[in-house]
Amino acid sequence: MFSILVIDDSRNTRKLMDVVLKQNGYQPFLAEDSKTALEIMDHNHIDLIILDIMMPGMDGYEFLKTIRDCHYTLPVLMVSAKDTPEDKRRGFLSGTDDYMVKPVDEVEMILRIQALLRRSRIAADHCLTIGETTLDYDAFEIRRKGEVTVLPKKEFQLLFKFLSFPNKTFTRNQLMSEFWDLDSDSEVRTVDVHINRLREHLKANPDFEIITVRGLGYKAIRKTEESQ
Repeated sequence: MFSILVIDDSRNTRKLMDVVLKQNGYQPFLAEDSKTALEIMDHNHIDLIILDIMMPGMDGYEFLKTIRDCHYTLPVLMVSAKDTPEDKRRGFLSGTDDYMVKPVDEVEMILRIQALLRRSRIAADHCLTIGETTLDYDAFEIRRKGEVTVLPKKEFQLLFKFLSFPNKTFTRNQLMSEFWDLDSDSEVRTVDVHINRLREHLKANPDFEIITVRGLGYKAIRKTEESQ
């Protein structure tokens, strides 16, 4: 059973999360502020955090930065009433893995939790297998039937991201915020350049490909799915 820590100063929100998580087979821990959350983390194994932003004392941004500075790599889902692009940007730059705006759809939240936990397990193993292709994160290698291709770090990280969430569309801005410093001189077209290089490396791979979602961004699909 996965343990999920809910940090929210709203008693009603904590009660709702408690019920929803238990109904879906998770073990919830509840904290009304960051101080209580840190105490819970000191004494319990936590697999994922659901984090509000607006809390008394240390807010969600500061809490997230604190645990990331302490090398906690567990997945974090920010759930907040703050819904501007700047709020979301700040959340991702602070280290969140996903962001939802209140009021949340409970079914969608559970699906996102499942995806984050799956990605976390993949990251812990540092390997990902799609069809007959295996990606080795430690070596930046793609292996298939004895053939090995070593990719540049950034290209490999992009591919690993796509294949960790098959069929999920990522916008160029999302990819920029995760893999490039948004305050740097890198341009959004940098993403397109790296995608084109990836496609060149993968053009002979029969297991998956990266496709363009017109007007949105990119996603990875299994080629067997495309033909269905």
